[in-house]
Amino acid sequence: MISATILKIVSPCFKPSVEGDRDSSGKAGDANGRVDGLLWYKDSGRHVNGDFSMAVVQANNLLEDQSQLESGPMSSFESGPQGTFVGIYDGHGGPEASRFVNEHLFKHIKTIHGAEFTSENQGMSADVISKAFLATEEDFLSLVKKQWQIKPLLASVGSCCLVGIICSGKLYIANAGDSRVVLGKLEKAVKQVKAIQLSVEHNASYESVRDELHLLHPNDPQIVVLKHKVWRVKGIIQISRSIGDAYLKKAEFNREPLLSKFRLSETFHKPILQAEPAISVQKLFPEDKFLIFASDGLWEHLSNQEAVDIVHSCPRNGIAKKLIKTALREAAKKREMRYSDLKKIDRGVRRHFHDDITVIVLFLDSHLVSRSVWRGPLISVKAGG
Repeated sequence: MISATILKIVSPCFKPSVEGDRDSSGKAGDANGRVDGLLWYKDSGRHVNGDFSMAVVQANNLLEDQSQLESGPMSSFESGPQGTFVGIYDGHGGPEASRFVNEHLFKHIKTIHGAEFTSENQGMSADVISKAFLATEEDFLSLVKKQWQIKPLLASVGSCCLVGIICSGKLYIANAGDSRVVLGKLEKAVKQVKAIQLSVEHNASYESVRDELHLLHPNDPQIVVLKHKVWRVKGIIQISRSIGDAYLKKAEFNREPLLSKFRLSETFHKPILQAEPAISVQKLFPEDKFLIFASDGLWEHLSNQEAVDIVHSCPRNGIAKKLIKTALREAAKKREMRYSDLKKIDRGVRRHFHDDITVIVLFLDSHLVSRSVWRGPLISVKAGG
């Protein structure tokens, strides 16, 4: 069921989709995105397989969410496959890791050893994606080591990474952390669009994640600790997979000059957190209408089905911004305040009300999904400052 608040927002939205990059006045739209206070948004754009919409709202003093959409060649070869890449990078401890991933992960996807094979079979591979994650991790940990003496806090910075790739009619989802992607799928029998969650979240609040950690660390009874009614890995962090967080990956960073609050009392001999993503691959069908990629800040306030109902019921143009504003209204309502008052609260203090939130909505036009040739311009959009 949709909440009353969601219904108020969805009800005026039963209108034809707005096509193209134009605003309500009919003028050219948000070619480079627009800013409204702490909100950045790109209402509409085209990718290889349809339309897209992006939006980000800041809550922290420094925006820790980063994101990107790349559409065109998926390898460094001109003859290689064409497709669309989406990345949601939810940083913690600072913005450095998410910024690093935003600059390096897709480049590794295109050039990593093994990527050359994608030009032969006109496809992508889970192996290439996994190698790209691990190469990005290795590069960031090398940066931490180089700056260890002058910037030891870099060892405590990390990022969740959610990636989606559409290539040759297939959808590849790779996730390390607790961001989420949800598919809107048309169920013809009931004439409804159902929400289907496609990513697995690596958060210690899930029993399956705690079980996995216990299996990986059988000799550590304190690998997960219930602290203030929240399950945390080593009593410190909720996620079990990330890029960065060097102090929980390599014992050489679990010492001075890193601040004592980040250091574990005992040494460790194997990484506590993992960087390897969980990857799924599936064929796309005409019933698959759109994908909602978002950092966990959105899902704290909206259920999967509520988000899908909004996207299905409203115009495509500006839909990512609408999802964020709906989440913010829910956040304000939980604190018994108005959305207009919440908007007046500055970054930093705003974090007490909601997290940084990033949303990318990809619409899937079935006649475009299976094609391997893209005659439009290369699309590259990055958000996060």
